[in-house]
Amino acid sequence: ANLGYHPARDFAGVVPLGVTPFVLVAKPDRGFKTVRDLVAAANAKPGAFNFSSPGVGSASHLSAERFRLSAGIAAVHVPFKGGAEMMTEVIAGRIDFAFLALGAALPLIRDGKLAALAVNSAARSSVLPDVPTLRQAGFTEAEYPMWFGIFLPARAPRDIVDKLHRETLAALQEPKVKAKLAAMGVDPMITTSAEFDVLIEKEIAINAALVNAIGLTPQ
Repeated sequence: ANLGYHPARDFAGVVPLGVTPFVLVAKPDRGFKTVRDLVAAANAKPGAFNFSSPGVGSASHLSAERFRLSAGIAAVHVPFKGGAEMMTEVIAGRIDFAFLALGAALPLIRDGKLAALAVNSAARSSVLPDVPTLRQAGFTEAEYPMWFGIFLPARAPRDIVDKLHRETLAALQEPKVKAKLAAMGVDPMITTSAEFDVLIEKEIAINAALVNAIGLTPQ
């Protein structure tokens, strides 16, 4: 509640390093072939469904809440102390669904331990091309991908910001860097520094509205 700094005004966005979705997953034998199947099952038992996350206010938690509001379903949040515990409970079937970071979810999806129903990015993931986006599944207000970026103090000289932007973009084009990011399910996210700043302001507003909608209180 009292950060002591402003996450937009006190930083200069230099460049995004990439974007990766969260994946909506469930235990395969639950029989959910599509997101609509999961929503129908949740609506058939109002309030009986649950979802897990590695903690209150985590990106996984907020991803699920954004989807839940978009789908209009009631589901109980079950927070755990970490990602390993939350995944174990989904695999065991004690948790109905969860949103996992793509890098963590991929091995479990490929091994058949989890079923991938959708990704929450604007476009399909390059490593899960057969898995639809939530928008394609009919849920237009559920996007919540995770991006990474480089920042400098807000007062950093503009020429320094611009140079770091150029050099980082050049590094991201290196074949080894591209291959490493792609293997983790991180797709390119090319913007100017000015566009990055606009995105940050927009996402702060989106997150603030989401936190208010689900009744979270900053500590």
